[in-house]
Amino acid sequence: MHLDVTDLRQFYYRTQLGRAVQRSIQGAVRGLWDDVSGLSLVGYGFAAPFLRPMMAEAERTVCLMPGPQGVCRWPAEGPNVSVLTEETFWPLPAGFADRMIVAHGLESCERPSALLDEIHRVLAPGGRAIFIAPNRSGVWARRDITPFGYGRPYSSGQLERLLVQHDFQVERREAALWGPPSHRRFWLKTNRMWERLGRRIGADRLAGAVIVEATRAWALPRRGTPERARSPLGVLEGLAGTTKPVTGRHQPGRG
Repeated sequence: MHLDVTDLRQFYYRTQLGRAVQRSIQGAVRGLWDDVSGLSLVGYGFAAPFLRPMMAEAERTVCLMPGPQGVCRWPAEGPNVSVLTEETFWPLPAGFADRMIVAHGLESCERPSALLDEIHRVLAPGGRAIFIAPNRSGVWARRDITPFGYGRPYSSGQLERLLVQHDFQVERREAALWGPPSHRRFWLKTNRMWERLGRRIGADRLAGAVIVEATRAWALPRRGTPERARSPLGVLEGLAGTTKPVTGRHQPGRG
C-alpha cells in the first residue's frame, strides 16, 4: 500500500525528522553521483526531496508519482516537472533516463517485477539507477511514524538479487539513517552525530535505508514490453498558482 502524497509531503517538508532524512539520503546519493551535468534525470515514487540538489545540473528532470500515491506540484517554484503515472506504464520513451532515483516506490508496489521491467525499459543503456528502500534489519522498518515503516523492507542482499533477476548489474551499495526514527528533540539534536558514527564504523545492517546503485545490463527486450512512449494519467501543467495535491486512494493512519 502506498502512502498518500499529502502524508509524504508533510513528513519531508514540515517536520525536522523529515529534513534530517533528506540531508542523510542526499549525502549518500551525492557520494554516488557527484555530477549529473547534461544528463536526463528521472525520479519515481516520492523522489522529489532527493532530486532537488541535482536539478540545476541536469539537462532535464522528470518526477514521476504513481497513481495510488497521488501527485503534487513540484517544485514549488519554477516550471512543474511532476507527472501522475501508472505504476508500471510510464509516459516516457525507451532509453529516456540517464540517471534515475526510485524512492518510496518499489517497496509499496504490488507488482515489483513489472515495475522493475518498466524501469529497465526507460533507463538508457549504460544508465544508472539508485534504489532507496527500507532496511529489513533496521529499526526504521519497525516504526510507522516515518514513510520507511510502510511497504516491503529489503536487506541489501535481497534488493541486489531482485535487481540482478531483472537484468540490472549492481555497482555500489550505500546506507543511510543511523539515528533513531524519533521526533523527540534529543534525538533530532544528535542526529548528525549518529549519522557520522554509523558511516564511520560501517554499521549498514543498523541503518534505516538501503541504497543500491545499479546499471542497465545489456539484454534482449522482454517479451510483450512495447518500445513506445506512453500517455500519462495526468501531467500537472499550469498549476503555478496552486499547491493542492492530487491524492491517492489510500490514507493510512499516522503512528
